Amino acid sequence: MKLNEHQLDALRELGNIGASHAAASLSMMLGSAVDMTVPEVEIVDIAGLTRVVRDEISAFVIFEIQGEIAPGGYLGLFIPKTSAIRLTNTMLGMTDTDREINEMDESALLEVGNIMMSQFLDATATLLNIVMLPSPPDVAIDMAHAMLQSVIAEISGDINSVILFSTELVCQEHEVTGSILLMPRPPMLTDLLTLLDKVMNGSA
Repeated sequence: MKLNEHQLDALRELGNIGASHAAASLSMMLGSAVDMTVPEVEIVDIAGLTRVVRDEISAFVIFEIQGEIAPGGYLGLFIPKTSAIRLTNTMLGMTDTDREINEMDESALLEVGNIMMSQFLDATATLLNIVMLPSPPDVAIDMAHAMLQSVIAEISGDINSVILFSTELVCQEHEVTGSILLMPRPPMLTDLLTLLDKVMNGSA
């Protein structure tokens, strides 16, 4: 799987637009500023996933991307356990951070993820002039490396690598961090690049 620098730049810009809208929605929910790191797009080998996420207990809210695009892509929100609890505490008016993630936390995380990823897809779909929708979300609490490895293995099939867009979100006031991951299968990636090329040529 190879992409040229022009294609990587186009995917970065697509992800940047989506992630900035997702960050804005999180900022509104928390009532605090949320900063976003410069997005990265890279080809990730399944064997090298430890470079992408730390091996720590995390919450992973994941969606399959649906709509007017080739099927087989996922959009996910990774939040380390301590950040996930601080986030849900802020939303639910709680203060105890020395606890396990419970069903109420999972429900809140699903809602947060649904709002953020809907904003991500709305913004990117508007840019591409198509319809993109998130599937009903799933949430898992596990070691981050194990969860990502499982998802990428499902996406890649017999392929040993996958295109991964990632950016980190940070809310200093509430000490909350998280990452947005976009993982398209090759047919969806082809569609995205074709649509991006049309957009860029149309604005040239």
